[in-house]
Amino acid sequence: MATNKRVFTLRLEDEVFDKIGVLATKEHRSMTNYIEYVLMKHLEEMEKEHPTLQPKDDK
Repeated sequence: MATNKRVFTLRLEDEVFDKIGVLATKEHRSMTNYIEYVLMKHLEEMEKEHPTLQPKDDK
């Protein structure tokens, strides 16, 4: 199944990468899925604090 998600690279120190791996394992998630989960959770919190938080439509 095709998705239209964008992909990007994270440049992290090995220690940070390893810590994320430990947290992902505790949550029974892949590292990619855990990072997505954390980012989406943070975005939800920020949108509650800043209701006008929206990307600019440059198209």
